[in-house]
Amino acid sequence: MSLRQRLFVLMQYTLPQHLLSRLTGRIALISAPWFKTRLIRWFIRRYHVDMREARDENIQDYAHFNAFFIRRLKAECRPVAAGNDVIVSPADGLLSQAGDIHEARLFQAKGHEYTLKALLGGNEKHAAAFHNGSFATVYLSPGDYHRVHMPATGVLREMVYVPGKLFSVNQTTVSHIPGVFARNERVICFFDTDAGPMAIVLVGAMIVASVETVWAGVVNPPGRKMTSLRYASPLRLEKGDELGHFHLGSTVIVLFGEQRVRWNNAVLEGKTIRYGEALGRATAP
Repeated sequence: MSLRQRLFVLMQYTLPQHLLSRLTGRIALISAPWFKTRLIRWFIRRYHVDMREARDENIQDYAHFNAFFIRRLKAECRPVAAGNDVIVSPADGLLSQAGDIHEARLFQAKGHEYTLKALLGGNEKHAAAFHNGSFATVYLSPGDYHRVHMPATGVLREMVYVPGKLFSVNQTTVSHIPGVFARNERVICFFDTDAGPMAIVLVGAMIVASVETVWAGVVNPPGRKMTSLRYASPLRLEKGDELGHFHLGSTVIVLFGEQRVRWNNAVLEGKTIRYGEALGRATAP
């Protein structure tokens, strides 16, 4: 690890993570035209954002930076892979890891693992459903499209908010801070699917102001205490439907149960992927 990387990692332990995230969120909502237009233009140049994909290509039409950040794309830019058994990527980003869950442990990076129980907020019953299952981790960089979609058709059963830290989730941090995904603030959505139970974990990060779902809006419980909401009335979301979005980006982790999904050999770790792209196939129970 270089000196610059070491300082970056150490700095994150001392910074007021939640305060910085709140301040960033407020700045992202400034609507003054001179400010938001300059910020959006700088961001597009810095992160090479292709506005030709955006449903609204004119940056003047965005009320503030946050509206631009969670911009919608033209439907033809992200076709969803067909097939009832096809599992698709939930987001644009870097497929940082995809593979098997070894008993109850997931691979984070070389030299680092974390447990299902820790990731799922300490709930052993939730964790047991995914022992020896499969997982995929998608990192959304700042320049990526930041809406999250369903990898498979499912019925929402429960949503859990887990308070925590807000470490960055870029490659430097993931490689050097143990269990970062299980330490950061996160929202966990549990679904029933034709491929068995599926969990989608939306992991917060440094300067991520909030996480929002299509059924609950901004997920920000009073006091930032762990909160669980069960849904007796079925909410069915089709494969490719929008699930939620980050107000400034982060990481999505998808979990399936034992022998329920086989990842595509052509989908390689470290590969840039897009929402709707085939990641694997559901297998017969």
